Amino acid sequence: MSDTVLEFKNVNFSYNETANVKDLNVEIKKGSFTALTGSNGAGKSTFSKLCNGLLKPSSGDVFVLGENTKNKKVSDLAKHIGFLFQNPDRQICCATVKEEIAFSLKNNGIPQKEIDERVEKTIKEFNFNPEKEPFNMSRGQRQRLCLACLIALNPEILILDEPTTGLDYRECMEVMSKIQKLNENGTTVIMVCHDMEVVLDFAKEVFVMNRGEIVATGKTLEILGNKEILGKARLLPPQIAEVAMLLDYKDIFTVDEMIAKIKSVKSGKGTK
Repeated sequence: MSDTVLEFKNVNFSYNETANVKDLNVEIKKGSFTALTGSNGAGKSTFSKLCNGLLKPSSGDVFVLGENTKNKKVSDLAKHIGFLFQNPDRQICCATVKEEIAFSLKNNGIPQKEIDERVEKTIKEFNFNPEKEPFNMSRGQRQRLCLACLIALNPEILILDEPTTGLDYRECMEVMSKIQKLNENGTTVIMVCHDMEVVLDFAKEVFVMNRGEIVATGKTLEILGNKEILGKARLLPPQIAEVAMLLDYKDIFTVDEMIAKIKSVKSGKGTK
């Protein structure tokens, strides 16, 4: 059985006469954590919506778990794919936290007894007040709620569109830690993200997009340490890596690595 859960074959998509994404040919393996990055307008959000069937290719094919999205309803794909929008208010529709978590479970045809068990478990895990009104929560808390709803579904594939936008550092780390745990338990994660620090800390591989094309793919450290690729896509590396590049130090991505390198150079034992 193939371990490919998502595949693009010669995919093109246009909202009008101008192509928004073109000639996409990629495979994503089960259990991977892939960051999709690029400047504004590069085609990242279009890519993510092609993944879950919200958009259908103008030409070419997208396969999810071996099924062509052209032949599947979005509601059918939603049984396997969780999608976290950049704006949590686009996903919230119920009067209480408890109802919100139960909503998508009911839509997926899960038996009521199991719904009750999953809702209780999720509320406990996130320490929610089950009777709280979602729109009386902070933006960060609403983002946590949307993520909690997806975790309750236990999807095979999780697609995230800028999951940390508008969050403070604590909220960001909490959300990403939950996502990382889900990935460690076998969920395939595809994350659209402009924050290179988040990409560095959590993604295992990176797809770089520019003007609707995927211009590079590879392991996270390989991509974020490549000035040519980042420059082509008009991206800045993580801060420590950027400083290291200015000093012509190679493969430096953390503060500890930078300190060790500087000590090594000062002692005369290290080279650039």
